Formats: sequence, structure tokens, C-alpha cells
Amino acid sequence: MTETVPVPTLPEALILIDYFGIAVFAVSGALLAAERRQTLVTFIFFAVVTGVGGGTIRDLLIGAPVFWMHTNSTLLICFAAALLVWIASRHRFAGQALLWFDAAGLAAYATYGAAKALGWGVAPVPAFAMGAITACAGGIIRDVLAGEPSILMRPELYVTAAALAAGLFVALSLLGVSLPLAALLAAVAGFALRGLAIARGWSLPAYRD
Repeated sequence: MTETVPVPTLPEALILIDYFGIAVFAVSGALLAAERRQTLVTFIFFAVVTGVGGGTIRDLLIGAPVFWMHTNSTLLICFAAALLVWIASRHRFAGQALLWFDAAGLAAYATYGAAKALGWGVAPVPAFAMGAITACAGGIIRDVLAGEPSILMRPELYVTAAALAAGLFVALSLLGVSLPLAALLAAVAGFALRGLAIARGWSLPAYRD
């Protein structure tokens, strides 16, 4: 007789952050397809890959069921995001929209990824790493498939912003701060750092021989 492993439950506020992260990352994937003037099928493909990529890698690493395999809502969010970008006027997404949607998803997903890892009994330092991976992997997969220079290889702060959100959430959780408040503070901090990097071109010093 096999034992069933109880699935940890997270507060509703964190679930909402997860859905938000999926939605904005899916929009960012569809926006890249829009910039390349692709078909609706490609819009949906990029929305799905970007929306679920980081979370899929996280779940495989922490031993959790892959989150989008047991619910319809995740893929429906990605489909809706792709359709929204397809239907809306291209001018509504002019300028740096892709970067800002990506920044919002980065902060939300880093926070949720760290929270889920902690909920599954992962130690604090690996949980911090899972938050960063959750946040960054989807965008990296999107860029590689599109033949774009990966955001990981650009000079402005990106992984650092995800690391801030994930690390701050883990630290606040260990200090006993309520999970919804810790998530809110962490997500805002990560988004603020990434937003400043976009607006002001902030970057870490590069290696010099």
C-alpha cells in the first residue's frame, strides 16, 4: 500500500501572485511574437512556454507535481494572454512594454517560487535559488527560442532583481513575517529594482581581465 504525500497548501494571496506572474510572463511571450509579426499559434506557443517554463523547472527540481498538469486554469490564462495581445492594437504595446511586463512577472514569480519551495520543505538557501530560477527560466527559454540575445546576457540588472525578491521573501519568512506581507514586500522590492534598471540602465560591473 503506497502512502500519499500531503500536498502543501499556500495562502490565497500567494496563489494570486502565482497567477499574476503566469499572466504577465505569458503576455511578454506573446509580445515577442507580436514584434516578430507571427501567427496566432506562435503567439500561444510563446505565451505558454514563457508562462510555465520557470515553474516547470522549479517543480521538477523540488519534487512537486508539475503545477500546470493538474489544472485547466494555467493554460487558459496563457491562451487568454496570447489572444489579448493578438486582438489589441500593436500601438498599445509600443516602446518598452515587453521589458515592463517581464519585470512584473519576474518579481511575482521569484516570490512565489521561493514560497512554494519553502512549502515543500526545501532549505532556505535552495528555496532562494528556486525563486530566482522560477523567475528567470521562462524568459530565457523565450529569448533562446526566438533567437534573441538572452536577457541573462544583457548588462542591466535582471537575475539580481529576481534574487532580491526571492531572498527578501525567504528572509522575512524566517523572521516570522506573515506570508502575504512578506510576499508583497518582496515582489515590490524586486519590481522596483528591475524597474530602476530599465529606466536608468543600472547594471553590475562586468568582468575585466
